[in-house]
Amino acid sequence: MEHNTTFPIKNSELDALREEATSYLKGVQWEQGYKAKNRDKDTRDDSILLYLSKATGNSTSDVTSVSKSILALKKRLLPESVAIPLKLNQALFALQEGLTMGIWLKDSYGDASGLTSLNERKSTLDGSQRREFESKQHTATAFMLYGTAYRILFDLKPVASDDLSVMKNKFAGIPELSLLSPIKGISCTLFYFDKYLNHPEIITRDSDVVDFTVVFFEAMIAEIQLRLGSLEYTEVITDRTYKLEDSEFAVSGWENVFEGTAKSVEFNKIQFEEIVGNRDAKHFARRLTERLLSYDFTERKNPFQELGGFMPVFMGYGIPGTGKSMLIAAIATRLKEHCDTLEIPFLFHPMPDTLISTFQGGSAEKMVQWMKPLQDPGKLIFAPIDDAENNLQERTAQGVSAGVKEVIGVFLRYTEGAYAVNYGNSSIGLFTNLPEMLDKAVISRVQGRFKIDGARTIPDFVDQDYLWWRKIEKTMPGFVNMSDPEKYVYLSEQGLAKNLGEILQSTEKPTEERVLDIYERTEEKHKDSEHLFYAELYKNIQKAFSFFSSRDIRNIQSAVSLRLTDFDLPPDWFENGDLYFKKDYDTKFNMLQELMKSNMKGLSFSDIRKQEVIRYLDNVATIADTDFKRKVDQRLHDMNVQMEARKRFEDEDI
Repeated sequence: MEHNTTFPIKNSELDALREEATSYLKGVQWEQGYKAKNRDKDTRDDSILLYLSKATGNSTSDVTSVSKSILALKKRLLPESVAIPLKLNQALFALQEGLTMGIWLKDSYGDASGLTSLNERKSTLDGSQRREFESKQHTATAFMLYGTAYRILFDLKPVASDDLSVMKNKFAGIPELSLLSPIKGISCTLFYFDKYLNHPEIITRDSDVVDFTVVFFEAMIAEIQLRLGSLEYTEVITDRTYKLEDSEFAVSGWENVFEGTAKSVEFNKIQFEEIVGNRDAKHFARRLTERLLSYDFTERKNPFQELGGFMPVFMGYGIPGTGKSMLIAAIATRLKEHCDTLEIPFLFHPMPDTLISTFQGGSAEKMVQWMKPLQDPGKLIFAPIDDAENNLQERTAQGVSAGVKEVIGVFLRYTEGAYAVNYGNSSIGLFTNLPEMLDKAVISRVQGRFKIDGARTIPDFVDQDYLWWRKIEKTMPGFVNMSDPEKYVYLSEQGLAKNLGEILQSTEKPTEERVLDIYERTEEKHKDSEHLFYAELYKNIQKAFSFFSSRDIRNIQSAVSLRLTDFDLPPDWFENGDLYFKKDYDTKFNMLQELMKSNMKGLSFSDIRKQEVIRYLDNVATIADTDFKRKVDQRLHDMNVQMEARKRFEDEDI
């Protein structure tokens, strides 16, 4: 979003509002709405929700005092201590600063939008002016609460725990949110914040206060963002940035930089050379790392995206035990090593196993939380989904849970559509043993695919054994009393290929029967060097495979573009960032174009196109057939077992 103007937030102006903010913390009054009081007993964690709904606050004389509650917590948690513990103090101070900021933003919106002058003439307003006043009042309240929450997160995120999952599980949401007026907005917010503070299960130590405050105000921002569509007169919010003097803190419209901040997950370090076979997969993984590293943080784009050689979503597939998990670790290792050398922030962000929730809407919420960090332009992100068939299973299959459908819905929205933002700094990798079980719409998002087929050649099997017995040899030299193969240096075949041409045998024809038949019939009409050949081929493929669509054609085009950019970046570029990675975007783009031109020598566009079309169509047909074949094989296996069992039973009977 473009912001035209930056306005300063002066500390002196905030000083004048701090007393008002403190008065709210000392005491507010709120009467719960009918809905919040009569919550459905079946809702998630009904003990806390029930507690919130039965909370006092029904009579106008009840005063909610957050500052008193924090003092009471100090007595409960640390009865011996005289001073307020650091974390409690930090939370209270952040609340005060947050409310001060919210009030300032509300006043600023009032002046810019004309709400202040409408308020001054309130008694003389006609019907339409009255409606305008109320509408602007709602927007001012939302912006105030948003600014309050945003400032609190700015202050407390750095001191909160890295893992907030336990607190998030205790938290049962914000039962109601009032945008009727600023006073009501603050009173309602502090009422529920205070009720949570007083619940015995929420705060069990002083650091919980900071963690809970972060979780509560993250939820507050999410609640406000859900209501943005219903707010009017927001132009004077979205067209400007407010920046606090002598601070990094800034509010730009409704943007939330804290949403989707994530910490990198630990992983085992593995080098590509330690993975046996899988030449195609290793080559692809190496290209992925080079392309991610080319991302330009200043321009927020990647020159490889412009050249057509970048894959926001890719897939690695193969039978169990061929090295998928090792490959994920090797990609992460290579990226982390290069990022450390080049001083680039890196996030390893695998999908958690616990994504599918039994609560309605819970899986979608968790998936949004997982996908949000992928929109952070400030770091390189590798987001693998191991055993992808578990969470992204074909939605039409029998017995697929509502949670899986929710997860797929979010995945599709965030990979292509209104929410899809890809700067060229993040890549999602689907890894699966059963690609045929993946949802068709998910597969159609995949722009690069490779087979993970493990050991395939004599050197592969020799090396796989070598990686095992060399550990024994190291601890007990001479114990492995066997002779080495002649003329072969261990692991020498496990290096990386120079380009895909080295890996792919020159493919003249498809191998899958139905595709081969369609291909040969098309050849009778057109030469494969004519554009019409491919148009005819695609039309005929679509007749045989109804799910084949325009997106598949785009995926083929992207595979061809990947081949055109299939060149090595010189090794010294990785050792010295100034040679390439730290140069400006245009220079990087021109350097890549030069490499691309020199790489194209001896390659013909029509040959590459033909190879990639054949690879893709074979792949599509294989995935389409595998599910059916697997079911047939299973049925045959069951029948054989039954027949053998019957035969043995009859033999024993005799």
